[in-house]
Amino acid sequence: MRVVIQRVTSASVTIEDKIHGEIGDGLLVLLGITDGDAQEDIDWLVNKITGMRIFSDADGKMNHSVKDTDGDVLLISQFTLFANVKKGNRPSYIEAARPDVAIPLYEAFIDSLSRKLNKNIATGKFGADMKVQLINDGPVTITVDSKSR
Repeated sequence: MRVVIQRVTSASVTIEDKIHGEIGDGLLVLLGITDGDAQEDIDWLVNKITGMRIFSDADGKMNHSVKDTDGDVLLISQFTLFANVKKGNRPSYIEAARPDVAIPLYEAFIDSLSRKLNKNIATGKFGADMKVQLINDGPVTITVDSKSR
């Protein structure tokens, strides 16, 4: 699994001209799933995302996590995170998991993140054409791959 984590002051996802999910202060997380991903990848990434100290303390140092700040999370499925651009100019998405594999893992990720933060997680809709808006705070943008532990 691969994630792009962005610290935001607000973020939303619109599907068919309707806001499907939105948050205030917190994290926008783009999630890519590949074949071979499993619950252990989910557990590791959820712990990393919820424990990552990227929010400022009273002294302006990044010492707090999204859990510490009671921030929200907007989670968006993003198969293009596994784009392969080695050949030519058209990305190949062969490394991205097919929906029959990815959807159950995406749903398990939402459930694990929700339990870890003890709150509902705003989401997009798997496979939908989504418009994502965000105000990146910092900017702070971090990529993490569960296979690079």
